[in-house]
Amino acid sequence: MLQSTLERAKKAREKKPLYGEDIDLEKFIKEEAGEHERVDKATEVPKKVQDTLLKVGVDPTEKERAGTYIQMDQSGVCTTCPSENVEIMGMNVAVEKYGWLKDYMWKAVAPDADKFTAQTALREAEEGSSGYFIRSPPGAIETFPLQACMFIGDQNVMQNVHNVIIAEENSELHIITGCATGADVSSALHVGVSEFYLKPGAKITFTMVHNWAEQVDVRPRTGVMVGDEATYISNYILTSPVRSIQSYPTAYCSGKNSKVLFQSILGGQKDSILDMGSRVLLEGEGSRSEMISRAVSKDQSQIYARGHLAGRARNVKGHLECHGLVLSDDSMIYAVPELEGSASEVEMSHEAAVGKIAEEEVLYLMARGLTEKEAASMIVRGFLSMDITGLPQELADETKRMLDMSLKGM
Repeated sequence: MLQSTLERAKKAREKKPLYGEDIDLEKFIKEEAGEHERVDKATEVPKKVQDTLLKVGVDPTEKERAGTYIQMDQSGVCTTCPSENVEIMGMNVAVEKYGWLKDYMWKAVAPDADKFTAQTALREAEEGSSGYFIRSPPGAIETFPLQACMFIGDQNVMQNVHNVIIAEENSELHIITGCATGADVSSALHVGVSEFYLKPGAKITFTMVHNWAEQVDVRPRTGVMVGDEATYISNYILTSPVRSIQSYPTAYCSGKNSKVLFQSILGGQKDSILDMGSRVLLEGEGSRSEMISRAVSKDQSQIYARGHLAGRARNVKGHLECHGLVLSDDSMIYAVPELEGSASEVEMSHEAAVGKIAEEEVLYLMARGLTEKEAASMIVRGFLSMDITGLPQELADETKRMLDMSLKGM
């Protein structure tokens, strides 16, 4: 790691995040890497782990998957890659294999952004890299998705990961990543730093499903660099209870005619605190962005739905949309759409709406034989089941299946 990166991280050790609840990092164990046994294929991980993987869209049989990476706590336990169109491996392996990889690390996400990025950078310097590396070569198009899973199996663990994804010029990548915890984990912290680099003409679709335990804190930190004519699509699904999550990925559309789409589906349950959003800087001429979120709060949950579009170049367009349903008097949704224009011929808009289930819709369904609870559940699931765009048909069908599974508890 470059000395300047390490020095910046040391200075930010106590730097509180701009959004979300601060967390005492001393409460969590910094587990040493290498404690979990490696396996040759995903079907060899423990059965209870396999069952959890399926809930977040990661198929242990690896059917119609281009490659797989599984990490348990701080240990990469499984890596396979039958496809020749992509490569996937642990970051520790990639750093040793590719000397040039260090030129990408900590460029899309700053090591001193807050105490969570600082902790990840410092741990990386002390213990080596953890997380995954994905790359598609120039011109390569892989129709089957890669899959990756971050799994926490031990109590009070602090899981730090640093992922780097590179789509070379005119290549195409599809990634499904699922994050989850073991059934007996009641307290843990996940900090995931992810850096995406899209070269000219490249495309990445990134679908993430979270299924954390009720007392887990989650702090993803994501940066996306989008080149000329490149497209980045993010689909995010969280409908299971979690103690708290705070995520605000930032995409830099510096390339001419670059495009970014963020879509998120949030279901707040019990006393979960979800502070979620996305930010796009439209810096390349003709760049485009759309952010769409659907949020439902129930029980005592709190949802903060943020969005920031900044138009900084000529002829850019952007739209931000947030719709929410509040299902209980003790829950809440706080929508924060922001638009910023600092160039001529900028075209940006936002739409935010928070409300309740329409009584006439419930009565209509009850008149056709449903109970009030069944009618409300059907309306909520229909509200959250927005179309996931930008995916091949097979992957779109798989994503819909994952979403339907996630909504069973709503």
